[in-house]
Amino acid sequence: MSLNRREVLRAAAAVGAVGGMTVSTAVEGAEMAADEPFGYCLNTSTIRGQNVPIEEEVAIAAQAGYHGIEPWINEIDNYVERGKSLRDLRKRIADSGLKVESVIGFFDWAVDDDARRAKGFVEARRNMELAEAIGGKRIAAPPSGATDHRIDDLRRVADRYRALIELGEAIGVVPEVEVWGFSKTLTRLGEAALVAIESGHPSACILADVYHLHKGGSRPQGLRMLAGSALSVFHFNDYPADPPREKIDDAQRVYPGDGVAPLGELIRDLRDIGFRGMLSLELFNRGYWKQDARAVARTGVEKMRKVVRDALAKS
Repeated sequence: MSLNRREVLRAAAAVGAVGGMTVSTAVEGAEMAADEPFGYCLNTSTIRGQNVPIEEEVAIAAQAGYHGIEPWINEIDNYVERGKSLRDLRKRIADSGLKVESVIGFFDWAVDDDARRAKGFVEARRNMELAEAIGGKRIAAPPSGATDHRIDDLRRVADRYRALIELGEAIGVVPEVEVWGFSKTLTRLGEAALVAIESGHPSACILADVYHLHKGGSRPQGLRMLAGSALSVFHFNDYPADPPREKIDDAQRVYPGDGVAPLGELIRDLRDIGFRGMLSLELFNRGYWKQDARAVARTGVEKMRKVVRDALAKS
């Protein structure tokens, strides 16, 4: 990203405006304990390797004690291809006491190529409609298609993000501009914040991730510059000391508390900036995929809760 000094100062001064964005939190209306001010969500990537159908993932998440579930579009597609009703899935999720705070999809919304971006917006609409059909409120908007090259003028990306939000308004789903640490575009938290701010849309929000903050070289203290309402869902995980940041990949994510991420500091910062949304456990660990899905889900939420409680007990 190439910005002159004036642009940097303007973006920095505007960061506080992100806090004014209207983003309903995952635990809105609920009374949360002081030592657990967040909700807990299962991103279904965590048990992807077990090839569990989405309806069973719902049962697993509910039984383990999660508040929400974050499924992937390909799972919803598979559900439909099996002749199942999305209305029934929506009811199953609600009856299980879960919320669909976010859905994971991929569409080329940020790319410079006009034709490719137009196709991306068509796919974005399809993804949003599927998300809404099962009760989803938001959908991830990572820089798909722009990972192998840097888009220098992020103001163009901000304009595209605004258009994406406007597309979602009619459907009832908000796209979350996502930080991807391995990508050459939207590598860092500050870049995602600039896109959200410069979009100028009151529903703009950021999807951050412990692993991606590390992978992209973002300083986790940067979260202190945001208001909690700028974050709706936060992908939660940990990473080992080895391999180094430059070589680590998704498969090496581990349970929260089993690595070296500064989770205690991060949790306290999220609490202090007013974040009251969901921590979504997102792992791609092949070792976990070989284990029983229920045991993995249960272990994940137990470790998340312990990390949160221990962190907040120290403040």
